[in-house]
Amino acid sequence: MSTAGGCATARDCTIGPPGNCTCATEEARVRLPSERFDYSPITARRPWRLPKGARIAVWTIVNVEEWDIEKPTARQYLTAPQGVTTVPDVPNWAWHDYGMRVGFWRMFEALAKRKIRATTSINANVVRSYEPVARAMLDAGWEFMGHGVKQGAMHLLPDQRAAVRESIQLLRDFTGKPPQGWLGPGLTETWETLDILAEEGIAYVSDWVNDDQPYEIRTTAGRLVSVPYTLELNDIPTMVIQHHESSYWQERVRDQFDRLYLEGARNPRVMAIAVHPYIHGVPHRIKYFEAAYDYIRKHKGVWLTTGAEIYEWYARGAR
Repeated sequence: MSTAGGCATARDCTIGPPGNCTCATEEARVRLPSERFDYSPITARRPWRLPKGARIAVWTIVNVEEWDIEKPTARQYLTAPQGVTTVPDVPNWAWHDYGMRVGFWRMFEALAKRKIRATTSINANVVRSYEPVARAMLDAGWEFMGHGVKQGAMHLLPDQRAAVRESIQLLRDFTGKPPQGWLGPGLTETWETLDILAEEGIAYVSDWVNDDQPYEIRTTAGRLVSVPYTLELNDIPTMVIQHHESSYWQERVRDQFDRLYLEGARNPRVMAIAVHPYIHGVPHRIKYFEAAYDYIRKHKGVWLTTGAEIYEWYARGAR
């Protein structure tokens, strides 16, 4: 057991002031954002560069998940009768399963037609339960990003580290390499999650939707990089929670892109587009999904990329 001034891990701790590591104490496990990363106003940063002088990096995250029908569903589209959640929740489970059987393939075709490689934020058990979906993404050169084993909050796991390890191992066995990135199911973390992820070899995370550029996060095992994700261009808040019309999402994508593209002339920005097959893969929404990318692709100085490529570019010192 280490004491103050010595780290509890085999690697150097970057939490707190030098020489005052208290990682061995339970109290140190609760770490506020101010301990994890510094406040940095974007107006005070020196410009960073993107490949070929791009003004904006746009990455697409297709969230590919497995919902457990033996538990309350991860999300409800059809509210429970009389407000009583049922198990099995057939309509909501089937709503998601439609995305895997049909919706995914619409989105996959739309991206392939436009030669866009996406990042899949994937529940690792999908490689077993929906193997053809996982195989298609692998063959297309998509990035595989850790997203738990099955869909469910990190807070509910009996052994969070074991679940992270299982997720990494399943993806390593299927793709031939471990994932570099991680997105918590529902963007959930506990106080320990960032430390566990870094200790298990994850390089970047996207749960913290608080910037338009990458930044560093301090952990007990060195530094993670936060690659910008999104709630504003995420189809769950837009469609399922806020109940906007299908066309509104495309309008929002265009408006956000236009502003970030303008600002990116001075200091490049990152824009994430986060979608789910059971939402944007339905017949009445797919045309808006396609139109959003057609609009973006008309512009010069756009880097259509993956989360891992953004992380690698940033980590090489292009700051």
